[in-house]
Amino acid sequence: MAGKAASVDPDRSAWDVIVLGGAAAGENVAQYATQFSDLDAVLVEAGLLGGECSYWACMPSKALLRPAEQLSSGQHVPGVSSLLAGRELDVPAVLARRDTVVNGLDDTSQVQWALGAGIDVLRGYGRLAGERTVEVSLAAGGTRTLTARHAVVVDTGSCTTVPQVAGLAEARAWTSRDVTNMHEVPRRVIIYGGGVVACEAATWLRALGVAELTVVHRRDGLLPRCEPFAGRMVADRLREAGVRLLPNRSFAAVTRQDPRDTGVGLPHGGEVTVELDDGATLTADELVLATGRTPNTQDIGLTSVGCPDGGFLEVDDQQAVRGVDGQWLYAIGDVCGRALRTHMGKYQARIAGEVIAARAAGRPPTDEAGRPLSVAAGHRGGPQVTFTQPEVGSAGMTEREARAAGVDVETAQYDMAALAGTFVMQEDYVGRAELVVDRATDTVVGATFVGSGIADLVHSATTAIVGRLPLSVLWHVVPSYPTASEVWLRLLETIRAQRAAQPRQ
Repeated sequence: MAGKAASVDPDRSAWDVIVLGGAAAGENVAQYATQFSDLDAVLVEAGLLGGECSYWACMPSKALLRPAEQLSSGQHVPGVSSLLAGRELDVPAVLARRDTVVNGLDDTSQVQWALGAGIDVLRGYGRLAGERTVEVSLAAGGTRTLTARHAVVVDTGSCTTVPQVAGLAEARAWTSRDVTNMHEVPRRVIIYGGGVVACEAATWLRALGVAELTVVHRRDGLLPRCEPFAGRMVADRLREAGVRLLPNRSFAAVTRQDPRDTGVGLPHGGEVTVELDDGATLTADELVLATGRTPNTQDIGLTSVGCPDGGFLEVDDQQAVRGVDGQWLYAIGDVCGRALRTHMGKYQARIAGEVIAARAAGRPPTDEAGRPLSVAAGHRGGPQVTFTQPEVGSAGMTEREARAAGVDVETAQYDMAALAGTFVMQEDYVGRAELVVDRATDTVVGATFVGSGIADLVHSATTAIVGRLPLSVLWHVVPSYPTASEVWLRLLETIRAQRAAQPRQ
């Protein structure tokens, strides 16, 4: 439920910055546009302030995954494993903790933060209605027309893509919102998809007690945007946990007994039957769609400013929407399609907010060093962590992407189980790491880590990639012992050995 928002002067119609959507990125752009300037801003939000990440994605999913990771980790440590053998999660306690993390779907604290930062909040659904103009269908009824003196920022996010499959829409399958906010654990579940959402959901659903869990995915391997070994290692672990994986399959048709809207996180009807493209059939109590994201741009008035409705908004490196004159319309987060991750959307928001403030003051948008503000450097790193078992962390390009970009690629891999730090962590550790190096510049352009507790390694990789640090410099960045960060040393040693073994030119 939405918390109570402070009232906004009903006669007021103009702000310097109007943000359509109050998700995490929207909050950030309003903050960065106003905190060191004399600008004011308003967040126009019909749902919960804080958006998908706070209530339906990042935060609740990690609240469900963390207990599973803790139990699994303990079961692999001598001295603890004997105490946890055969133990299962306390499901009501896990779901209660999830509810605490999402504040019971109450955004009062988020609203209080915004108001405390001097940012106004208007409850309603906003649509563009011309240059610098927004029409709001108010939550309390009626409409209101607003004018932005300097900028309108679109942060309307994305929703689960529903494939065009006979009977699928009518079956009311669970989306990511349902599976993160589940209130009952179905006995049989089918997940459609093989990416991050699918793999994380499979991890926590199995841990929470789903007896029959099947993942249907359209490609050879899981996590297709990662290095292939990452998807293979996650697949191996899911199979060990009793998850059935069906690669290279698609849905042909779906039927459901008594489909109905029972509310988020509750079974949406009776038994579901799925017919696959090879003629096989599957039955389950619930179906989870993890088939990608669709930007929420279909009904935000884009045609009023000369843009087509629907689809991702193309932006420049300062997040201004291309094809709209006047540098007043910006887009951040999922709607611009550059990197559908909360931390990247917030990064885009920080840059866009500073750009808006600079332009409003008549200054060129530059950083402290006088360089043009741009998201290009940050997107070069593009970090991501998938909290499966084992975890998968990456930054920059995969080997495949680097070769496609014309990079003179050199790679190095290392078995993370061979590290002293991971051996101390657990004696049957499974993991792997890879660096992708540009020979021409002798810099890291991509890195992938797979294993328990590797999430924090990603930031060091991001630093190396964004900073374009030469390997000769990284050689002097000494890792602590015994920790998983020692993998950096071993990867650099691997590269040295590979180069030493090559014939001299």
